[in-house]
Amino acid sequence: MVNFTIDELRVIMDHPNNIRNMSVIAHVDHGKSTLTDSLVAAAGIIAKEDAGNVRLTDTRADEKERGITIKSTGISLYFGMPADYDLPAKAEGRDFLINLIDSPGHVDFSSEVTAALRVTDGALVVVDVVEGVCVQTETVLRQALAERIVPVLTINKLDRGFLELQLDPESMYQNFARVIENANVLIATYKDELLGDVSVYPEKGTVGFSAGLQGWAFTLSKFARMYAKKFGVDIEKMKTRLWGDNYFDGESKKWKTKGTSDSGAQLSRAFCKFILEPIQQVFTASMADDLAKLDKMFKVLGISLTAEERTYTSKKLLKAVMQKWLPADEALLEMIVQKLPSPAVAQRYRVENLYTGPMDDVTASSIRACNPNGPLVLYISKMVPTSDKGRFFAFGRVFSGTVSSGQKVRILGTNYEVGKKDDLHVKPIQRIVIMMGRKTEQVESVPVGNTCALVGVDQFISKTGTITTDETSHPLISMKFSVSPVVRVAVEPKNPADIPKLVEGLKRLSRSDPLVQCSIEESGEHIVAGAGELHLEICIKDLVEEYMGGAEIKVSEPVVSFRETVTAESSETALSKSPNKHNRLYVVAKPLQEAETKDMEEGRCKAREDPKNRAKVLADEYGWDVTEARKIWSFGPNTDGPNVLVDCTKGVAYLAEIKDSMVAAHQWVTKEGVLTNENMRGIRFNLLDVTLHTDAIHRGGGQIIPTARRVFYAAQLLSKPRLMEPIFLVDITAPQAVIGGIYAVMNKRRGTIIEEVQRFGTPLTNVRCHLPVAESFGFTADLRANTGGQAFPQCVFDHWRINEEDPLDPSSKKIREFVAATRKRKGIELEIPPLDRFVDKL
Repeated sequence: MVNFTIDELRVIMDHPNNIRNMSVIAHVDHGKSTLTDSLVAAAGIIAKEDAGNVRLTDTRADEKERGITIKSTGISLYFGMPADYDLPAKAEGRDFLINLIDSPGHVDFSSEVTAALRVTDGALVVVDVVEGVCVQTETVLRQALAERIVPVLTINKLDRGFLELQLDPESMYQNFARVIENANVLIATYKDELLGDVSVYPEKGTVGFSAGLQGWAFTLSKFARMYAKKFGVDIEKMKTRLWGDNYFDGESKKWKTKGTSDSGAQLSRAFCKFILEPIQQVFTASMADDLAKLDKMFKVLGISLTAEERTYTSKKLLKAVMQKWLPADEALLEMIVQKLPSPAVAQRYRVENLYTGPMDDVTASSIRACNPNGPLVLYISKMVPTSDKGRFFAFGRVFSGTVSSGQKVRILGTNYEVGKKDDLHVKPIQRIVIMMGRKTEQVESVPVGNTCALVGVDQFISKTGTITTDETSHPLISMKFSVSPVVRVAVEPKNPADIPKLVEGLKRLSRSDPLVQCSIEESGEHIVAGAGELHLEICIKDLVEEYMGGAEIKVSEPVVSFRETVTAESSETALSKSPNKHNRLYVVAKPLQEAETKDMEEGRCKAREDPKNRAKVLADEYGWDVTEARKIWSFGPNTDGPNVLVDCTKGVAYLAEIKDSMVAAHQWVTKEGVLTNENMRGIRFNLLDVTLHTDAIHRGGGQIIPTARRVFYAAQLLSKPRLMEPIFLVDITAPQAVIGGIYAVMNKRRGTIIEEVQRFGTPLTNVRCHLPVAESFGFTADLRANTGGQAFPQCVFDHWRINEEDPLDPSSKKIREFVAATRKRKGIELEIPPLDRFVDKL
């Protein structure tokens, strides 16, 4: 029975100190959705005995079939804190509202995790005790820390440790300690002054131990409260004794830091003796259906079973006993409420990461103060399809002010710039709903610090956007994804009459997924680009079933997007003259360092940043000339890409007038390079000199833009141009016996093995390799066939690698064939255009 009403929920929304916004993040199959069920059950939305089997936050049919989460799902839960638990500082009463988002763990859906993290302040990181910290755990933890999100950790699937691995308590303790250490090593690499130390430690109460499937969990606080009474010690003191090198000597009734007693007997660690051993006894008795032994334990533990529960056997009995003794919801909620920040605390330090405008304007101050009466700022992080076909809820979080239905708002799209009218719509909000997993509940208004979904603004927002009321408000920063859409397919309808359906369907698909890119090539092909095979498969399935009403389509073989780059400085200065022969441009190109390019891609060296600050970083870290670093005209493509145009001219008349035309040409060229019309990456164009006609009419955009495009292409061709291909980092978990099969598959697919690590306490080995994305199609099936289905791969986009073959050299057959095939697919001439088409003589 649901133990709260929407009105009760709405009351707590007005108390930002009693709200927690959190995401559940982890590697695929580490038990996020299963663990989330325990929290949902505690709020009475599902029955306790069903927790772990329902997976309420998996709302789609294909999520149920595949057993993985595909879309992140929000749910708002109401909890009363038990009277014997400490309240966090500034909390108003014992009622708390937790806005929880369950996110996918499969790397192809990392963009869903990014969207979830943007609207939350804390994260529950789930780690499987058997598999430990995996590659995707690292990826999501990095994303969380980059967004300034405070993590707490739970080590999950403890039942596997007791039943499958059957480890002794000391080995289990060592296993836990290693998982926590690995997580803290990752956290330590992201030191942030404002966040402080966010490392996780059991004795601090930021690490939980859980078994999601059986619905039980504990933190040291739970056992500390139990034993503090028995030993007559302070709870905090007891907590520190229950972890680390602390031993209790039963003979002398004293605590020791060494593992031997006064008489020389071996002592067992306090964590093992007081926590793991009692749990192990309950496990052994339950699995043996020994009710007599259990009854004795129940007296000590103060729990009892109903008549029906006493008829259960083995695992079912175990689940009933453990849920009564160590309910997962209590342990996790205590950790979430006490250790994760409320919006009132988090927005103080997150405002710098979120807001693009000045940090002292009205909007920034209102976000920082978490002010419900300030100007409205609401960030839409994703679009959620509604039951009404083709319409979407705009899901997001209120960072300032209060949003109410019927209110007139300014909708700022991703291309909006302050003071301009592009990508700006002023519209009223029709309705506001709270997401409750599969259902939604309508409310009249939602104040600052809460997540909600809006109805009636979906046609004005393409993927994400900022909703404000104040005309001076700047938009919030767009999200950076850890994966890129590198795999593409072309789609066309089987029946040509369905083309309008396809065009409309692609628009809707593009809205529904934060990462997918739908575009039309010059050849007229409709392209869908995604992060990997699985991501594309789900996108195509949604396109056909959800957004095209089942109309059949043909899908091409997947192809991979490449990038174009240069590997040396131009061998000579490129010169191009304008069509009227009155203007001349002189340009050279040179490669940027990989570290610089990465900084630009990850937004550490931003186009919108103050030029002086940016120039200081470029000069100090990468040895740029300071005056040149201050005169970066453009980052391209899309105004924040990893290519730059730098003004290196001295004393040129009328230069400012052609800046816009040069920037427009730079954006165009970096989007479509000369080799294969793919995006450029890591190229710096230096404008060395310009000769302009004295009459303004002869140096307009029509003269300058095509000339600039020609001179940039010439500079690219003169600088040893190369193609870069995307590389996956593949993390494979497999038994030692089948490692030979992995090597065989990798050799066949141009893969390179980086490391091989034996997993402590398990018969598994971790193999890490680099695999070109172009070779990854059918890789999983191939790997499973070669290892008898025992290897589990996880592919994450890792980096771009330069292909050393020269596409301009007639003897480089392989790369030239590839270039010709790509150009043919795009409907442009097969040969790379010659240099003399772009260069002019003086």
